[in-house]
Parts: sequence; C-alpha cells; structure tokens
Amino acid sequence: MAEWLVLTLAMAAACAVVLTITVLRERRLSEHDDPSETPDVIEYMTMMIGVVYAIVLGLAIAGVWEARNAAQDGVRTEAQALHEVSERVQAYAPAVRDRTREDINAYVSYVVHKEWPVMLKRGEITDRSEQLLSKVREDVTSYVPRDDHETQSYQPLLDQVGAADAARSARAQNANDTMPGVVWFGLIGGAVVAVGLIFTLQIRRSPRELLLAGVYSAMIAFLLFLIWDFNTPFGHEVSDAVGPFTDMFAT
Repeated sequence: MAEWLVLTLAMAAACAVVLTITVLRERRLSEHDDPSETPDVIEYMTMMIGVVYAIVLGLAIAGVWEARNAAQDGVRTEAQALHEVSERVQAYAPAVRDRTREDINAYVSYVVHKEWPVMLKRGEITDRSEQLLSKVREDVTSYVPRDDHETQSYQPLLDQVGAADAARSARAQNANDTMPGVVWFGLIGGAVVAVGLIFTLQIRRSPRELLLAGVYSAMIAFLLFLIWDFNTPFGHEVSDAVGPFTDMFAT
C-alpha cells in the first residue's frame, strides 16, 4: 500500500472517530447543559498536556529524522568508496583490475537485490555480503605493485575498501527501527490523551468546532505517521535508499 494512501486513511480515520464521538456525545447531553461551565483548571490542563505532547512529538521527529539522514549518508559513503576502488584500480594490471571490478559489481548486485530486502524485513545484514566484500579486499591487498605509480595507488585503494567496510558495519547497526516499543506506547497513549481531553471542553456540533476538532486530530495522526515513516532508517521499500548504489553501478 502506498504511503500517501496510508497517510490519507490514518488522517481520515482520526477525523471520523473524533467527529463521530462529538456528534454522539451531543445527542446525549441535556438541554440545560451549559458549555461555559467548563472549569478553568480543565482548560489549563488541556493546554499544558497539549504543549508537553507537542514537545515530545517534536523530539521524536527530530530523532528519527537524524537517524535516517545518518543511515542514508552511510549508504552514500559505502557506494562512493566502492566506486572509488572501481575507478582507481585502473592503475593495476588488466587481469587484477577486471577481477576487482567484477567482485565489486557482484557485491553491489547482491546488496541491492538480495541483502536489502532481508535487511528491511529482519533488521540485519547477511554473512554473504561480508564474504563478497572480503573478496574485494583480498583482490586489492594481495596485489604486489610493479612500479611507483601502482605503489602510490595501493594505499588509497586500501583506505577506500576500509571506508566501505566501515560504512557496511554502520549500515548493520542502523538496520533496526529507531524508536523502541516503549516510546511508541508513550506516543500513542499521549495522542489518545491529547485528543480525549478536547471532549472535556464540551465542544458542540457547530461547523467551527467540528472543523477544529477534525483538524486537530488529523494533525496528530499526520505527525505520528511522519514518525512511523522515518522510523525505518532505510525506508520501507528497497528503492527508498539504494539510489547511491544504482546510480554508480549497473545492477
């Protein structure tokens, strides 16, 4: 299901629940009920809880956004390092150059088509990718430079392989969701409390009050969806974060 459709359904459902409760609640009120009788302390508590919950939502959004940016920067670093190895190995003998490029392409193809779906589903990377990357490292380290030009290229190639390996390790650490379950419990519980408190203000079925109640609940649903969407650092589909690999290599 497309993310925009999930967002639309979530916002519509939140609005429908709040508006339905509001309409049903008003039908049960007596004719002598006075909305101006809401105690001041309830209005104060509603305002304070809304402010605190808004701060919590802001911190959660900032946390998942930062984690996603860091994860995707790591993907770019990994892809760029492998691309540098593929280009700089041009200085080596043709047989070594071709073998190294083939091994790099094999690693990239495996990561994009095999490892990435596993990583999104299970939150972990595979041993096979480590073996393929080790083969690239072996191609580079086992070669004995024949002249000064190849010698000057040797250490930068090792550095780039090391950078790719470090980025792969960082990708493994970032494969799981950013927000733990207890935080989600607090976010959802806070949403229920924040929305539930608006009913203590004795809202009515006037278009203005219904509009404000619907917009308020839809906004909270949107922010929770935003956190859920960013909670997976590498996205929910393979195509969400493999762009650096597919842009630099023919996979």
